[in-house]
Amino acid sequence: MNKGNRIRRIRIKKGIYILPNLFTTASLFMGFYSIIASIQEKFYLAAIAILVSMVFDGLDGRIARMTNTTSKFGAEYDSLSDLIAFGLAPALLAYIWAMSSYGKLGWMAGFLFVACGALRLARYNIQIGLIDSRFFNGLPIPAAAAVVATMVIFFDHIGVEGTFHHPGILILVALLSLLMVSNVKYYSGKDMKLFARTPFVTFLVVIGVLLVIIYAPEVMVFIIMLGYAISGPVWWVFKLIRWVAGRKSDTDSDSK
Repeated sequence: MNKGNRIRRIRIKKGIYILPNLFTTASLFMGFYSIIASIQEKFYLAAIAILVSMVFDGLDGRIARMTNTTSKFGAEYDSLSDLIAFGLAPALLAYIWAMSSYGKLGWMAGFLFVACGALRLARYNIQIGLIDSRFFNGLPIPAAAAVVATMVIFFDHIGVEGTFHHPGILILVALLSLLMVSNVKYYSGKDMKLFARTPFVTFLVVIGVLLVIIYAPEVMVFIIMLGYAISGPVWWVFKLIRWVAGRKSDTDSDSK
C-alpha cells in the first residue's frame, strides 16, 4: 500500500501541467506553420503566424502564474518553443523574402539571428531573479521577431508583392541579432499596474494610441516594434551623454 502511494506520488511529481503547456505548444505550432508558409513563399501568412505565436507565448506564462502551475519543465519547454517561433521562423522568413539573393551573406545573417536568439534565451534563463525585472538585458527575441514579421506585413501593405531583396533588410537583421546579445537595457513593462487607478489623461492617451493602431495597423505596429528596438540604443546614448556631461562637470569643479 505504501509502495503504491509512493509510486503514485512520483508519477504526479514527474507529470506536467496541461493548460499552460498547451499554449506553449500552440506557440510552437504557429512557429512551425510560419516556416512552412515561408518555404511556400506565403510571406504574409508566415509573418501573421509569428505574431499569433507571440500572443500564445505571452499567455502561457501568465496562465501558469494565475493557476499556480509554473514548473521547470514549462520554463524549458517555453524557451525551446521560443527558439523555433522567434528564432528560426523569422530568420527563415527574412532569408527567403529578402536575403537569399546575397548568397553566403544572406544565410550567414539568418544564422546569426538564430544563434544570437539562442544565446539571448540562454542568458535570460540564468539571469532570472538576478537582475532588475523592470528591464530586459538585450533586445528580447520575441521583439526582434516582431520587427521582422511586422516589416513583411508593412511592405505587403504598401504594395510590395513576393520577394523584396534589399541590402537594408540584411543590415537590419544583423543589427537585431547583435542587439539581442548586447547589454543594452529595454523596458520590460513588468511593473505596469493595469488594474490600478491611473490619471484620466493617461487613459485618454491609451485610447488615442489604440485608435491610431486600429486606423492603420499594418503601418503603426511596425513603427511601434521598430521604435521599441531603437529605444534601447537611444536610451544608452542618452545615459552616455549624461555620464560624459557629469564627468566634465566634476572635472571643471576640481580645476576651480
